[in-house]
Amino acid sequence: MKVWELFVIAVGLSMDAFAVSIRKGLSTKDVRREHMVVTGLYFGGFQALMPLAGYLLGSRFQSMIQRVDHWIAFVLLALIGANMVRESQGEAEHLDDSFTPGTMLPLAVATSIDALAVGVTFAFLNVRIIPAAALIGVTTFALSAIGMGLGNVFGARYQARAELAGGIVLILMGVKILLEHTGILG
Repeated sequence: MKVWELFVIAVGLSMDAFAVSIRKGLSTKDVRREHMVVTGLYFGGFQALMPLAGYLLGSRFQSMIQRVDHWIAFVLLALIGANMVRESQGEAEHLDDSFTPGTMLPLAVATSIDALAVGVTFAFLNVRIIPAAALIGVTTFALSAIGMGLGNVFGARYQARAELAGGIVLILMGVKILLEHTGILG
């Protein structure tokens, strides 16, 4: 997988965290740099750890399903993307302005579950997981920190668009993987 493809996937995966960061910025009266860093660390950290866990899980089963791995990658990315698109159409939940581990940990886990499934996909595609997970984590860190500031300044205008864009990106990457492995794309 090429670096630009990994970056596109990283941006797509980070859109959930970006959208939640915007909502968190909306609920925080005075967003400070520390808030942005804490949000970025939680979301970026979990977005980096989850693909590693998924990769380890997927590696254990790779030999058994190698003939259909491209279909699995396509289905996982399409389902994750479709779920993000669906969520972008719904009502946004209100978040409190707390940055305690009890508040941030569930948000970080919830926004990174998709990255676990992508990690499984990476195992099937023989992606170098350490650089990929690092890129996902750094991208999510940056976009989450930016999302906090945007939410505080601009409001809810961008959160649905971010989730929609992320979902579409993941669906398109799944289609690309399928088309490449079936020989339709060279």
